[in-house]
Amino acid sequence: MDQPIPVIEAKNLSFRYSHSDKNALDRVNFKVYPGEKIAVLGANGAGKSTLFKHLNGILKPIAGSVYVKGLPIKKDNILDVRHTVGIVFQDPDDQIIAPSVEEDVAFGPMNMGLPIGEVEERVKNALEIVNLTGLEKRAPHHLSGGQKKMVAIAGILAIQPEVVVLDEPTAGLDPVNAEKVLDIIDRMNRELNITVILSTHEIDIVPPFANRVIVLHEGKIEADDVPMKIFGDEELLRKSNLRMPRVAEVFKLLQEKGVDIKIQSTPHEARDELLRVIRK
Repeated sequence: MDQPIPVIEAKNLSFRYSHSDKNALDRVNFKVYPGEKIAVLGANGAGKSTLFKHLNGILKPIAGSVYVKGLPIKKDNILDVRHTVGIVFQDPDDQIIAPSVEEDVAFGPMNMGLPIGEVEERVKNALEIVNLTGLEKRAPHHLSGGQKKMVAIAGILAIQPEVVVLDEPTAGLDPVNAEKVLDIIDRMNRELNITVILSTHEIDIVPPFANRVIVLHEGKIEADDVPMKIFGDEELLRKSNLRMPRVAEVFKLLQEKGVDIKIQSTPHEARDELLRVIRK
């Protein structure tokens, strides 16, 4: 069976900011297929935000290309690209521009030239998905940080993209609101079949969420694999200024004490492995 066309592909992607003498991205190559849930990890300055801004044409590379559904991003297809790939920025205040929640969520569909009835339906559905029904008339600046993040996500969902890219979606949120945001992102992927790419500094949320992890270090891809392989490579983590998930660290400490146990990185895997050891 033929492999599907990648929904996004980066080929030898390089970028340098005008104030720098070093590439922020250096010959980056990867493919994203429909339905994937990908986490991009890297320390501050690794190039995560810069990479994300290339995925729908906000930034233009100095070399290489980004392809969306098999076509390189160019000036004449940029609108189609942005209807396919939506980006949620780290700070929702950078994205929310309208005086009310419903007007902000409607901004994208309105600019697509859709009939008012369809715009209203898209706004209604998007707000239902992010659990903000009833706040349509509220001013966004009166909302909590978590609610603002949901408004930004709803604004992208209303465009009905095939891919949603989220830059540090849980940054600045308390644990309860961070979990709500992650639940919404997971539902987007599971129920709406939206391909999801997110970056995060919060290592512990990655193993239960992602089915693939890309590690960026100094603008280069150091690794691209399943979470278990990534978090089992101590040398890679050390080089990239990352750490193991806390669950995995506990299992490593048990190994060091002589316990015959395999390192796990998610709560469910940890439970199953502990039960296996206990029942031996």
